[in-house]
Amino acid sequence: MMIQSMTGFAEKSFDSPTIRVKVSIKSLNHRFFDWSYKGVPIGEVENRLRVLCQDRIKRGRIEVALDFDFHDPSSWDIRIDEGLLEKILVSFERISKRLNKEMTFSLENLFRIPQLVELKRKEFSASEMAFLESRFLRTLDEVVRMRRAEGRKTAAQIRKHLQKVKQAINRIEMRAKKQPRAVEQRLRQRLAELSGNSPENEERLSEEVAYLTSRYDVSEELQRLKSHLDAASKLVTSRRGEPAGKMLDFIAQELIREANTLNSKSQDIGITREGLLIKGEVESIRQQVQNLE
Repeated sequence: MMIQSMTGFAEKSFDSPTIRVKVSIKSLNHRFFDWSYKGVPIGEVENRLRVLCQDRIKRGRIEVALDFDFHDPSSWDIRIDEGLLEKILVSFERISKRLNKEMTFSLENLFRIPQLVELKRKEFSASEMAFLESRFLRTLDEVVRMRRAEGRKTAAQIRKHLQKVKQAINRIEMRAKKQPRAVEQRLRQRLAELSGNSPENEERLSEEVAYLTSRYDVSEELQRLKSHLDAASKLVTSRRGEPAGKMLDFIAQELIREANTLNSKSQDIGITREGLLIKGEVESIRQQVQNLE
């Protein structure tokens, strides 16, 4: 399974001998798996659909709506409060006599009176539950395909950014190798300007170069940058099913932290520019991984 986006949508209609159902599934960004069902209450079926969904989607807000048409009238139970209806009819008859005017009571009005009529759909049969589950999965499969397609596009963009980060790290390594020599040249020039060349100055120069070289050494930061970069590349190219978005976001934060440390230690404007380039590329990655599962 490839890396996936968290956004997708599908809507399909299906018919069985007793039911026509329209299934709508929308997937949006969310830190966790967040299920939202809208439509006719379907009892235990909803719990079953949520479990099926979570087997295929690990992260995202999933908005599900089911719209039903029931073909078979026997699928419905109707309950009329006959005692209440009798009281209503007696009251109507009494008022009609008092006003000496015939009053009618329509079927439509019957359903508008609270608690008088309860229309309830019978429990789904085993075959109906199986029908709903299979059609839900068919719709969900389309959402997952859309999420994977979007995930492939995002992963391709992230790989381009990671490649640019890698190139910047390689350039920094080349410049970092020259940094001790550059420090020595600057110090030598400064000492010559101040007091000329002498054995004492040479000894002092060696000590100062050793100190500054150690202080400005960025080899550890470069090693950690390469390690984080390798981890990110493996996640983006992995075909395993585990969500990668959260881990990629964490790695991106670590890359930025190391780039900041590197820039604070560097005395080379070229290295500083490369560090800023790394931060820019990683910020682009962070924006994109917010949409990954």
